[in-house]
Amino acid sequence: MHNRSDAVTYSNASPTLDVLFQRILARQPDALALLDPLNKPRITGQPPKRLTYAQADRAISALAAHFIESGLPANSVIAVQLPNTIEFALTVLAAHRAGLIVAVLPLLWRQAELTVALNRTGARAVVTSGRIDGVVHADIAMNAAAECFSIRHVCGFGDDLPEGMASLDRAIAAESPTRRTVIQDGRKAALVSFDVTSDGFRAVPRTHLSVIAAGLAVSLESDVPQGATIMSAFAPCSFAGVVSSLTIWLLTGGRLAFHHPFDHEVLEREINEYECDTLVAPAQLALRLDELDLARLPKLRNVIGLWRAPEQVASSAAWSAQQASLTDVYLFGEAGLFGARRGADGSAAPIKPGPHGAPRELPGSSIAGEILLTPRGTLGLRGPMVPVAAYAPPPPPNDSMIASPPRDYVDTDYSARLDRATGAVHITAPPSGIMAVGGYRFLAQDLQEWAKRLGQGALLTALPDRMSGYRLAGRAHDNARARDALSELGLNPLMVEAFRDRAGAA
Repeated sequence: MHNRSDAVTYSNASPTLDVLFQRILARQPDALALLDPLNKPRITGQPPKRLTYAQADRAISALAAHFIESGLPANSVIAVQLPNTIEFALTVLAAHRAGLIVAVLPLLWRQAELTVALNRTGARAVVTSGRIDGVVHADIAMNAAAECFSIRHVCGFGDDLPEGMASLDRAIAAESPTRRTVIQDGRKAALVSFDVTSDGFRAVPRTHLSVIAAGLAVSLESDVPQGATIMSAFAPCSFAGVVSSLTIWLLTGGRLAFHHPFDHEVLEREINEYECDTLVAPAQLALRLDELDLARLPKLRNVIGLWRAPEQVASSAAWSAQQASLTDVYLFGEAGLFGARRGADGSAAPIKPGPHGAPRELPGSSIAGEILLTPRGTLGLRGPMVPVAAYAPPPPPNDSMIASPPRDYVDTDYSARLDRATGAVHITAPPSGIMAVGGYRFLAQDLQEWAKRLGQGALLTALPDRMSGYRLAGRAHDNARARDALSELGLNPLMVEAFRDRAGAA
């Protein structure tokens, strides 16, 4: 008989992510819950796992016990930099069970950005994997932690962890019974993600209710059925990544399968072998699968395409597959998101300003939020998932006699206009001065600052790219030395590889 601890107090009025998990566990403890990527040995060097809800619960409790025994106080921040594998879901839920707040760190981040994020949030612990896709993330995490005074505990999954890094695989095997009283209240902070705006780098905290509201908006708009088998092929290192995988899984009570981006052949094999009916992926990848004939994935019925460059949705190709529907999810950095399911003609659905429900056709619902045009001609977002305080404009100078009234919405800085004929909102351009390469956002001015460190004649620039928004290109007198210098500075590999040597045309 499965018996959960007496040290957790639940609040039925405001559930947390762990409460959602516990409700499914009580109904179907022996049902399959989590499935690893089939190529996990290549990603982390570990064999793939399949866990039932009961097995996952034991692992979550063991990890939570490890965090408690490591001296992490309740409500402290634990930073997580993990690939799209089972360990990510276990770690997030374990942190919440221990009363901790999870800060998600993109895998592309290296020491320089990790150090800023850890110091900005006052993180007390870091969780990573020994190796991810051949990169020794354990060493990167240890070096970043050494530059952050608040870090007291560094731990990881995998073999050959460096000295001083605790093994979480051993913690799971030990199954410690340690517990502490945690009030599971959805109004408490749950997640911190990181964004770049015109004002620079910022941490964006959210409550459990905010994360759940976003999951409801996406799952109801896309009509994901209860008990669905979901394939997540979107990196889990952002608000959208957590919502589109972990949250939707907990709301539907089915199975969550992971795919670490990207290997098309492996992805198709996983979807068929796991009999997935729902796919969550970057929209460009979803449209490419449609071009290759979705009939090769006979069980697939729902596709959720996430657009990191939402200004590209209106001009995207029509969805032709009849067997599966496509829902476009518009992402605005870490500020918020909304979804719109495509109609029978396969074209992108029109987006209207004003309150929108989940699904979108239900007006006036407070679940999803509101879309508005700001006086600046930009798109604004309002609603339960939108962290207005995190994006509040800076206070006026001390000598100002008139204070601006507080805003109840977030200005995404995406240029937008209203079509007078149809009443639809058209997103026309991304925020000025901000570059996005896939999920990696940065200020355009930062490129030149880093290029200056390479000496006279070095150039680093961003070029428009249809698939990822932008791509980086660099030039230096000695590209190899430039790459080494940027690596030593602990910079993102996108910047380092911008200086790769390009072979001349044959």
